[in-house]
Amino acid sequence: MAELATIARPYAEALFKASSSDLAGASAWLEKVAAIAANPELQQFADNPKVTPDQVLGVIAGAYGAELPKAASNFLMALLDNNRFAALPEIAKQFRALANAQSGSSDAIVYSAFPIDAAALDGVAAALEKRFGRKLQVSVQQDPSLIGGIRVVVGDEVLDTSVKARLEQMKVALAA
Repeated sequence: MAELATIARPYAEALFKASSSDLAGASAWLEKVAAIAANPELQQFADNPKVTPDQVLGVIAGAYGAELPKAASNFLMALLDNNRFAALPEIAKQFRALANAQSGSSDAIVYSAFPIDAAALDGVAAALEKRFGRKLQVSVQQDPSLIGGIRVVVGDEVLDTSVKARLEQMKVALAA
């Protein structure tokens, strides 16, 4: 089977072009549906030859929590009819990259040992935007192994100010 990124690209580009008038709305439902589709049990259910695309769509609609937008239903049916459902998380990733490129922003993941409140996150986001020189879409993930501080990943750039990283630096310096 071709690599998922290769399969996902034309779908992400087509959805991006088709939803150019409402990128935020399309991005919202696509992210939610992609998170649902990432479930391995749902993937296995969708791969079952005895299951119809309508049944898979019904499961997704039930998990969505609200009525699926018409564009979402049509897009999912196209994926299901062409046996491309497994590519949905990658399609969402590529769609987000296209939307970020158009708006001149990037995704940033902040790994923190402890929860970060909204006020502190706003301050961190402002500092990171200044540091990286572009608008960032910041999300937070907890990682207790950091001990303290934060680790930020923006594309292929990493800013690590965690206690764990500093301890590793000291370990290397002492061993040298």
